[in-house]
Amino acid sequence: MNASEAERRTRDLLERDASSVWHPFTQHAVWPDDDPLVIDRAEGMRVFDTQGRSYLDGNSSLWVNVHGHRVPEIDQAIRDQLERLGHTTFLGSTHETGIELAEMLVARTPQRLTRAFFSSDGASSVEAAIKMAFQSAAQRGQHRPLYLHIAEGYHGDTLGAVSVGGIEQFHATYRPLLLATVMADSPGILREGQTRAERAAEVLQQMRELLERDGQRICGIVIEPLVQAAAGMLTHDASFVMGVRQLCDEFDTLMIVDEVATGLGRTGSMWAVDRAGVEPDLLTLGKGITGGYLPLSAVMASESVYESFLGAPTSGRTFFHGHSYTANPLCCAAAIANLHLMDQRNTVAHAAHIGEVIAEELAVLHGDDRVVEVRRIGTMTGIEVAPVDGVDRTGFAVCQHMRTLGVLTRPLSDVVVLMPPLAMSDDDVRTMTAAAIESIRAVVR
Repeated sequence: MNASEAERRTRDLLERDASSVWHPFTQHAVWPDDDPLVIDRAEGMRVFDTQGRSYLDGNSSLWVNVHGHRVPEIDQAIRDQLERLGHTTFLGSTHETGIELAEMLVARTPQRLTRAFFSSDGASSVEAAIKMAFQSAAQRGQHRPLYLHIAEGYHGDTLGAVSVGGIEQFHATYRPLLLATVMADSPGILREGQTRAERAAEVLQQMRELLERDGQRICGIVIEPLVQAAAGMLTHDASFVMGVRQLCDEFDTLMIVDEVATGLGRTGSMWAVDRAGVEPDLLTLGKGITGGYLPLSAVMASESVYESFLGAPTSGRTFFHGHSYTANPLCCAAAIANLHLMDQRNTVAHAAHIGEVIAEELAVLHGDDRVVEVRRIGTMTGIEVAPVDGVDRTGFAVCQHMRTLGVLTRPLSDVVVLMPPLAMSDDDVRTMTAAAIESIRAVVR
């Protein structure tokens, strides 16, 4: 296909898109003028548009990609599974692929977590977890209709997940529809001169006061450990996660950690809670579980939570929750192949290494007036840039400039997010960070 044919094809696809598609997190009043890309194929760490231009995948295709695109081992695992079983219900029946994946997850998550409940995406796993927490308390004879959660949290877009979120831009419209909750301040937003450890202690004291007031009615505390990703990569001290565990034990409430974004190596450890030495009662996971191939998530639950649902069929203690494609065998096969590759290639250790490479390369931005703050744990990186008078959507403008340099990522307001696939090479990481630095210097004046 020559250049003019490729351009016509791109234009035709965008016209068809404009007449029929509604994209997530997209303002369609301006999107056609934002020079949207049409992605055509991918290979390794790069994606290619319909005009043949190549882009380094700087945000892991929205934080999901692990080993790159078109990974032979995952491709083959999906093909092999397709030859045996594409789908069957997991409601009251089972299959070997789902069993094997559950065993692998139990072996890789904190020791307290002994059961895997499969869902389809991060929000649906959070939805399941908060329902588990409420029903578990009810079946222990306790009426606990509240959740304690954190400002600037993001746990997905279903109404239960939004209820325990705290980003006004995303959630304010829906407040009249949401569950009753109790919200503490974010441990990632510091007052001037405050350290992260001091902020953690301050918010933990606030949470203690809320629990002393409402603890008998709170069934679970919901947090994103170490990084509040969608809020702009807000990071907090590990002492905060440790303190939440202590509060949960003291006030007899469940610790629910949302590791959809932070889990599976993104923070340089398998789970963010590992860095704090903490074992939660419920842990949600998703995004990278299939290596960036297919939608799958899970809630990992403790045995005590699981046992609170046991009883006679007439007892009403069943967890009446699930969906048609729960534990889809193709998704499970991709996840199994992904986890085997992570073991074989020591992916988590490599992720910790490239996180340090990112830190070294971005060190030149510290003290730069164009940058408010660089926040990073593991590979999860947010560069908050100073807004520029006369520049509409400064963070977006920086990311658009990065695109001209062959690197794709998305901003969170004025925070430029870098979240590479965990297997990215040092050279590609340096290409990504160099594009970010050059683009910030070009846009933020």
